Amino acid sequence: MAKTASFAAVHFTVGFSVVYAMTGSLAIGGMVALVEPACNTVAYAIHEKVWERFGIAKAEAA
Repeated sequence: MAKTASFAAVHFTVGFSVVYAMTGSLAIGGMVALVEPACNTVAYAIHEKVWERFGIAKAEAA
C-alpha cells in the first residue's frame, strides 16, 4: 500500500508540475492533478472490460 501511495504522490506531482510549467496557474495545475488520475481510473476500467470482452487476456494467457 505504501508503494501505491508513493506512486500516487509522484503522479500528482508530475501532473501538477507539467501543467503549472505550461500555464503558470496554481489553480489549473491543481485541478489537472486531481482530475487526470480520476479520468485515467475510468479509462482503465473501460479498457479492462473491452480487453475481457474480446478475449484478448485469454488468448495471451494460452
